[in-house]
Amino acid sequence: MNGKASVSVLEGKIGVLTMHHGQVNALSHVLLDDLAEAMGQMRDPGIRAVVLRAEAGVKVFSAGYDVRELPTEGGSDPLGFAAPLRQLIRQVQQLPKPVIAMVEGSVWGGACELVFACDLIAAGEDTTFAFTPAKLGIPYDLQGMVNFLAVAGSHLLKEMLFLAQPIAVARLEACGIVNRVVPRAELESCALDLARGIARNSSLVLEVLKEELRALGNARPLEAETHERLQALRRRVYGSEDYREGLRAFLEKRAPRFRGM
Repeated sequence: MNGKASVSVLEGKIGVLTMHHGQVNALSHVLLDDLAEAMGQMRDPGIRAVVLRAEAGVKVFSAGYDVRELPTEGGSDPLGFAAPLRQLIRQVQQLPKPVIAMVEGSVWGGACELVFACDLIAAGEDTTFAFTPAKLGIPYDLQGMVNFLAVAGSHLLKEMLFLAQPIAVARLEACGIVNRVVPRAELESCALDLARGIARNSSLVLEVLKEELRALGNARPLEAETHERLQALRRRVYGSEDYREGLRAFLEKRAPRFRGM
């Protein structure tokens, strides 16, 4: 497959999706579209498990959503229901077979949600995760928050959100978010061993189990009034000077000067 993501099939049953998008694998529309197309190929009934990874040896698994593609003047919501990142995460969640995130290097912003959306996570022992919307002045969307809460406890998630600083993978392993933490040299074999173990089991039962867990994890009714209030808060940020300042600071490689307006 040409583009920013490649597909390979190992042992006839394990699909491997590899990101090849510069040094930091920013989640640009091009990369997200490529990953979405590749994820669609994983619906092949012969594939029993999927591994999502970056190229071996990277320092950054993914820098998260490509901030350069956000609207500079704000006022609109680039992370709505139809946004490429939202569509890809729904594909991962709805794929009728387990997806394993094989993570080395640092993970930033929306890439944290992409990794957490996978069914299992195997990571190198020096991996870090940083969820940075507050540092950039960009509000995260409500569905993303639901997805994070389905995986992470609220206090850990609040620390990640409010401080916007990298957290070592050992803490996420201790909280049950990451399944395996190994030296980088052992990471590929670890992820593939997980995939092989899955591939030996009933694909029909795995499909049912994944869908049951997804349905139960999403069983959080939200009143229409609350949803509208939260959306109004997000729209307020997208129309603010702080939003524009966050983007300027990112592009100018300096600390932002937020004024709360």
